[in-house]
Amino acid sequence: MDPMSHDAAPDSGPHDDAARHAAGMAVRRAVLGDEHVDRAEAKTTPFTEPFQDLITRYAWGEIWTRPGLDRRTRSCMVLTALVAKGHWDELAMHVRAAVRNGLTAEEIREVFLQAAIYCGVPAANKAFGVAQQVLAELEG
Repeated sequence: MDPMSHDAAPDSGPHDDAARHAAGMAVRRAVLGDEHVDRAEAKTTPFTEPFQDLITRYAWGEIWTRPGLDRRTRSCMVLTALVAKGHWDELAMHVRAAVRNGLTAEEIREVFLQAAIYCGVPAANKAFGVAQQVLAELEG
């Protein structure tokens, strides 16, 4: 089968919902930290449970477990996407995650400098402020 075909099977990763959820929860905890995930789980209600399941299975269990990009690279991509969309609370969470994934403050700064060109200076300016606060909290 042609590996570029849309019919090609995924090259790795969990293949059923329960396995995807378990793999996703493991990555989610590794990237975001147990404390954050436990808080999110504690806030889950019957109304929000399907959403929590969706992001655990698909964002974390399907995308973050794929081969081809390491977690540092994925963090750089997520930071850029969050700057582009102006999702500042999520950006703060993912600055923490980027540090957990091994990015330095200097590398995060470079992501935001690059984002300034492609996402706009005002968005990058806000991102620098968010990241500076998070990094100060992590150092303190």
